Amino acid sequence: MRCTFLFLAALVALTTASQRSYDGYQVMTIKTDDSQKLDMLFQWQEQGIDFWDNLNSIGRPMRVMIPPNLQTDFPAFLRDNEISHELIIPNVEPVLEQERKDQIESRARAMVNRRFAPRATADFSYYWQPSEINAYLRNLATEYPNLVTVEVAGESFEGREILVARISNSNFDGTKPKIFIDAGVHAREWIAPMSALNLIHELVEHSADNADFLACDWIIIPTVNPDGYQYTHDSDRFWRKTRSVNQGSKCRGVDGNRNYGYFWGQGAGISTNPCSDVFLGREPHSEKEIQAVVNEMAKDASGIRLYLSFHSYGDWLLFPWGYDRILHDNHEQLNQVGELVAEAIRTAHGRQYTTGNSAILLYPAAGGSDDYAAGVHNINLSYTVELSGGGLGGFDLPASQIVTVTREIFTGLRAYAQYVATNF
Repeated sequence: MRCTFLFLAALVALTTASQRSYDGYQVMTIKTDDSQKLDMLFQWQEQGIDFWDNLNSIGRPMRVMIPPNLQTDFPAFLRDNEISHELIIPNVEPVLEQERKDQIESRARAMVNRRFAPRATADFSYYWQPSEINAYLRNLATEYPNLVTVEVAGESFEGREILVARISNSNFDGTKPKIFIDAGVHAREWIAPMSALNLIHELVEHSADNADFLACDWIIIPTVNPDGYQYTHDSDRFWRKTRSVNQGSKCRGVDGNRNYGYFWGQGAGISTNPCSDVFLGREPHSEKEIQAVVNEMAKDASGIRLYLSFHSYGDWLLFPWGYDRILHDNHEQLNQVGELVAEAIRTAHGRQYTTGNSAILLYPAAGGSDDYAAGVHNINLSYTVELSGGGLGGFDLPASQIVTVTREIFTGLRAYAQYVATNF
């Protein structure tokens, strides 16, 4: 045991050395009651201000990370425009160092507990990496062949497999409504893949306890962006995009949730700058990762009654349209179902999710997956689920809270599934 933890200490030091440093970066909470000032704030994204929350609407606080080179100009802009702001993290790097240490220690303990044997069941004490996710899915398909099949939906830019789990106790015979879920398109949102994995774990390994879920068939892609997700573990914790090469630019990657081909490139919340975190890509579905989702969705589109995309963070259940402040024709049902889900979570756990139109509640953003599902495939129940954040910044949800957050959204998923099974 002592040797294990000596090795752990060395691993912590090595991992920290290989990661991009955020020494001197700061995080502020800012808030404005003026729509014009909100639009002015958005322009700072092109300069290097990292908006950790979605660009919230009037009067809602949001956290932004400020690089050292903007720590004079950006606060001056806020003061000059009378925008409320408060420094909450004076230096980001120590926060990340603690997260790395906690993640490595939790992972090492899990390995000791398993005595380095192959994973026999799900362990949610730490954040899994892509290879572990895929190994677990394949193990499930071997152990439960009558309940789950695992297929390759596609490959990432760097050649990682993007797996889809198809879960049904009736072999997808067409008698049940289908629910399609993807997670992890934004690399730094670590709780999103874990929440999808917990759902798969419960549906398969605890199928007898969750028989009501199996009144629906499930199609789940737990890691849409494995390249970016791995990169956040290895190199840059706050990386958001894919890892594709943008010709003519030194900056890599595309925001996968601006790359879908419904009102692509139209409206706000996007950028044509490859260095931007919301770069929309050179064309719709330019990213191999998005192609994988689109192709899987097309296979079953006529039977899909509910689409969910897991993100973090914010405790939101958001529905179309996102490309502009326009309500979907089905907005009353979308809101009704969202409120049912939010109430189920609140009653069971005390967590308050907010339901509403994404562009109106937050900020317009064209090329999102929920708009694509609703607009191209007429999936009338289509949501972006912004899961709970934690830690000092939001993305740094401690591994100790994985179980809490995944259980909360699992309660919400039960409410979604019951509604779909009853009404379709």
